[in-house]
Amino acid sequence: MPPTKSAALAGSGLALGLAAVAAYAGLSAQSQIFGQTIVAPPSPNEIALTFDDGPNPAATPQLLEVLARHSVRATFFLIGNFVRREAHLVRQIAAAGHAVGNHTMTHRRLLLLGSRTIHQELADCNQAIEDTLGNAVQLFRPPYGSRRPVVMQLANELGLTTVQWNVMVGDWNPTSAATLLARLERGMRRNQARGRGSNIVLHDGGHSGLGQPRLATVAAVDRLLSRLPPETAFVTPGAWS
Repeated sequence: MPPTKSAALAGSGLALGLAAVAAYAGLSAQSQIFGQTIVAPPSPNEIALTFDDGPNPAATPQLLEVLARHSVRATFFLIGNFVRREAHLVRQIAAAGHAVGNHTMTHRRLLLLGSRTIHQELADCNQAIEDTLGNAVQLFRPPYGSRRPVVMQLANELGLTTVQWNVMVGDWNPTSAATLLARLERGMRRNQARGRGSNIVLHDGGHSGLGQPRLATVAAVDRLLSRLPPETAFVTPGAWS
């Protein structure tokens, strides 16, 4: 007997609902459905500054100068291909006391890849960083935040803790430092109102290639650090995992 119209509609609604749940689980920065991730520090006075898509010779050195001037430690999630090409800059990041994490070898959307390719993306990036610094990598941020259970499983097998975020300001698009600063402060106020700290994701590079213009991000970070109250504590993801 063919399904009734109401049964077909119910089935269609269920499929759409499951698709929506899967999309949320795989793409939402704060979802824990596909596995445990680090989102943000517990205290409203704590901030994690994290930077993706580097190292980038057009912006990372200037960013390191800003962070040093304000005595702030940050976390850099690096693309393995760029690590191979800018090893000296990776060593500068680590020598300044910043944490270094895995952002895959080539910045592909892991949600869409097979398990063998996912493993290669993570393992090759680990190897590039470890060859450069001599230390095991412990932190991992999936490109675009996209993941599914196999991504989490393979990251765990490689000894990686997955780190997401709760403030993102779109600094990969051309915009001014003033606009980025306003977005940063708005996101931090929102988190504080919820009794949470802020895990801020910014970009000192761009996955399409070295030399991406990110000086507006550098300027926004400088202004932000100049305006924060003295009780602000800067932490790295491993400190509250």
